[in-house]
Amino acid sequence: MREVRVALIAVVLACLSPVLRGQTLEQATFDEAVRRAILNHPTVQRAAADILRAEAVVQQARAQSLPSIGAGVATNVIDPVTRFSGSAISPRTQAVTTADVVVPLIVPVRWAERNQAEDQVLVSQRAADDARRQIGVATGEAYLSVIALQQVLELNERARDNARAHYDYANQRFQGGIGSRLNAVRAEQEVSANESRVEEARLAVRRAQEALGVLVAADGPVNVAGEPTLDLPPATVSDADLIADRDDLRLIQTRESAAQRRAADAWKDYLPSVTALFAPQVLSPTGLFANSRSWRASLLFTVPLFDSGERRGQTRERLAFVDVVRAERAEAERQASSEVRIAREAVAAFERALMHAQRAAEQANEVVRITDIAFREGATTNIEVIDAQRQARDAETAVAIAAHAVRRARLELLVATGRFPQ
Repeated sequence: MREVRVALIAVVLACLSPVLRGQTLEQATFDEAVRRAILNHPTVQRAAADILRAEAVVQQARAQSLPSIGAGVATNVIDPVTRFSGSAISPRTQAVTTADVVVPLIVPVRWAERNQAEDQVLVSQRAADDARRQIGVATGEAYLSVIALQQVLELNERARDNARAHYDYANQRFQGGIGSRLNAVRAEQEVSANESRVEEARLAVRRAQEALGVLVAADGPVNVAGEPTLDLPPATVSDADLIADRDDLRLIQTRESAAQRRAADAWKDYLPSVTALFAPQVLSPTGLFANSRSWRASLLFTVPLFDSGERRGQTRERLAFVDVVRAERAEAERQASSEVRIAREAVAAFERALMHAQRAAEQANEVVRITDIAFREGATTNIEVIDAQRQARDAETAVAIAAHAVRRARLELLVATGRFPQ
């Protein structure tokens, strides 16, 4: 049963491969892909919606410290009707129209809440910037993954073509009676193994293209259009200056400022508040001793005296939150400085590793050439040729991996220094 499933999968891949190769994929440059992802990704859109929500909260908090007007109409029906000298003191049915004008004069708590809400708008804006940074980084990594996997696919295809050429030569020798069937079958086995690797590499490329398409909010897979230019910052700039522009650090700094303001406003909870009230009233019909129009004005002076420790608890909570955010900021700044140092070392180390891998690939290809000449001259068997081809393929794969590591390290250095995305 397992053999049947494997055969069916092979047939499906064989049928889909020409279709996948024949499709024309949408292409995007590195900068274009990052820009599209930042504009269209749902995570960034949610962050933008959080800004609107924070601005709406500011509007609500501001309204609490501004005048308000309300009106109401009530109909009163009484029975029995009390009379005096034959006239009703209050009519059986009476409509009462009232209005309330409330003018906050001194409301320190409301003013503090408005300022705190405005701080949250800035926090939301910084959070949106950090969300754009994260999506940009994810898109950049996905773009680089497509490049690396395409290089792996190309070298696997080249290894397959070399193996096929070797098989054709070995088979011709066998058909001509000067070679062995063992050499021909061994060479054909290597072709089949390379075909399998090509299909796996092609599927990996398609998955990476699909992932890139999801990030840029496309309707299908997106292919890369060339390698990016990742210009590194100069080594003469200090780490403190490099990480100052990082969006995640700006977010933490803004959160710390908002927490400090909230803690500093705790004393305002003990201040009194003054509110003016004006309430006109219209009666229809009027009673015996009531005027049809009247009004009432009040000045409400409120002093919070005792709350069983609620405000002290709130103050302690706010101070503790300041300490938490301050600790997060210190940790984030140390981590950011460490990321810059590690990224610099990684760029240098991976560039050296790439140079050695390229030299090893050149040497492995030279071994393939020499071994193939020796086989054609009858000095060796094709075991040496196949082994040399495998080692050359592995060496070229190491080059592709090392090149991807260099690109990845350069991107990480740009991210660590706040230079990506711009």
